[in-house]
Amino acid sequence: MWCQQTVTLNAKPRGFHLVTEEILRQIEGLSRINVGLLHLLLQHTSASLTLNENCDSSVRRDMERYFLQAVPDNAPYEHDYEGPDDMPSHIKSSTLGVSLLLPVHRGRVQLGTWQGIWLGEHRIDGGSRRIVATLQGE
Repeated sequence: MWCQQTVTLNAKPRGFHLVTEEILRQIEGLSRINVGLLHLLLQHTSASLTLNENCDSSVRRDMERYFLQAVPDNAPYEHDYEGPDDMPSHIKSSTLGVSLLLPVHRGRVQLGTWQGIWLGEHRIDGGSRRIVATLQGE
């Protein structure tokens, strides 16, 4: 079985957000997969998807502080057509990535005990985000 759909995440402020349930509740056919894979592709170059800590929200705040310091706004970037957070958002997106490949077993994504899917929103005003979800399995 192969299924593909686009899911939408609501707009979020800059930072890292736990979006596991927001994504998975939109995935049609997940419960029918005994063994398979779920591929998620974020269709944006100024945000990212990553798998990380799902329990303590201070990890997400620390991650945001780290990236704001490591890749600051208003540095002398040549590409600044959409404002001072434009190029830093692209750097963060490329560093963290925009896709995840997750195993599925008995209708559930097989995440570790303390793992969740994060959206890294790197723009000050990011807007809603689209993710192409491709589910394959039997």
